[in-house]
Amino acid sequence: MSLAEVDVWQDLRRHTQARIGLGRSGDAQPTRSVLEFRTAHALARDAVRQPFDIEHLAQQVAAVGLGEPVAVTSQASTREEYLRRPDLGRLPTDVGEIPCSTAQVGFVLCDGLSPAALTEHGVPLLRALVEVVGAHRTIAAPVIATGARVALGDHIGEAMGVQTLVVLIGERPGLSVASSVGLYLTHRPRPGRTDAERNCVSNVHPPDGLGYLEAARVIDALITGARQLGRSGVDLKAVSVAALDEQLPRGGPSFGSPSSSLAEPPGSCGGPSFGSPSSSLAEPPGSPPGSTTLDQHPVS
Repeated sequence: MSLAEVDVWQDLRRHTQARIGLGRSGDAQPTRSVLEFRTAHALARDAVRQPFDIEHLAQQVAAVGLGEPVAVTSQASTREEYLRRPDLGRLPTDVGEIPCSTAQVGFVLCDGLSPAALTEHGVPLLRALVEVVGAHRTIAAPVIATGARVALGDHIGEAMGVQTLVVLIGERPGLSVASSVGLYLTHRPRPGRTDAERNCVSNVHPPDGLGYLEAARVIDALITGARQLGRSGVDLKAVSVAALDEQLPRGGPSFGSPSSSLAEPPGSCGGPSFGSPSSSLAEPPGSPPGSTTLDQHPVS
């Protein structure tokens, strides 16, 4: 076989879903790669508009054992309005039915830009989170939100009264992956929080993406860090699965010793104002800048 006939990209393509080594036919892409592109684009468009069976998901979520989930809708009345008006997806129609909780952590399952992703991965991911996070923290009854952007969780978390909120949301479909879930963590959630005040663990879609248990371990470590630091966001350093593999056997990741002033008071329903973080909460001298874990997916 001549060198011209050898596909040097073949081995690399086995390790990624990215569109690499597409080849060429004359001055254009081969027909096969063009058809694959069109298929991927069609799948992505379909994923955005796929109907969301909230009743079926609610039954599965209830079986996890955290209590009956509450359904919340955004102010985006149709899917088209949701896509054209992201601001409406950040506002709830009503949060009055969400029960006040004294739990430390709350989970919100949102359809986002890929309802298919939440349908496929939402419940098994929630089970992994309950297994890891619930081992040493209290968890509120979950909420399912439709027509939702990430910031809708701020209103929900405030109504729940939890200390830390984690939003599980269908990520924007891409040309390689049409069903992937992202997790957005916000400490002390309340309306007005910015994207810089969140941390994100993205690309959860086993077997090709991050696994459920791995994502849950990272979220658990970030919750610990947020409680010690007193806030989430760009000041909270990212945690990798590899780092957890090294640190967890020795007692878990360390984010520094919290001062006595950082003791976490119980959450309060109805929206207390926590104000700006104290300057005493800044990272100690010599620490590298917090590597943000916020991926800029247009779901917020």
